[in-house]
Amino acid sequence: MSAMRPEPLTQADVLLEGFLALDTPEGFRAELIEGEIVVTPPLDGDHEDCIELIVSQVYRRSRTDMQFSGNKGLKLKSAPESSKDHVIPDGTFAPRELRLFRCADPWMPGDGVAMVVDVTSTRANIDRETKRRCYARGGIPLYLLVDRDASSLTLFGEPDYSDYLQRRTIHFGKILPLPEPFAFDLDTAAFV
Repeated sequence: MSAMRPEPLTQADVLLEGFLALDTPEGFRAELIEGEIVVTPPLDGDHEDCIELIVSQVYRRSRTDMQFSGNKGLKLKSAPESSKDHVIPDGTFAPRELRLFRCADPWMPGDGVAMVVDVTSTRANIDRETKRRCYARGGIPLYLLVDRDASSLTLFGEPDYSDYLQRRTIHFGKILPLPEPFAFDLDTAAFV
């Protein structure tokens, strides 16, 4: 009788194991995005102000009562042959009735999330391209990107396997209609 040999670890398994064991300094965020570990420094005040401007309007004006998290990680489908993407949006909205943020694990699935928000920072291309693809693959219905370099907001919708099929960009100061379940016009005048 021969002993069963354990399956050999793949490179993706080793990367995921190393990522989950990371101990990042306080305020830093570590994410595993498309097979790469990305560490982001603490957010600046302008970044936080942008998020707050969105959150306050969602709480006051959204047709659906929403919950918000600014630090809950999402474990999403990734490209074939790699481990799941582990991303931390700057903001995550989900219908309050689902109570998704009660999950004890720091990494929750994206099922039930209505919209994620990112504000560009030191590595803006990750927000513009890489994380956008992650959210689309993970089936997140809406992705709102606040691009401080371009002074614009872009709402991505209709996730397809590798990207979003719809996008609408406005400049700061304009109105951005948010679809259901939000169903209100996001006023960006305060972003100017």
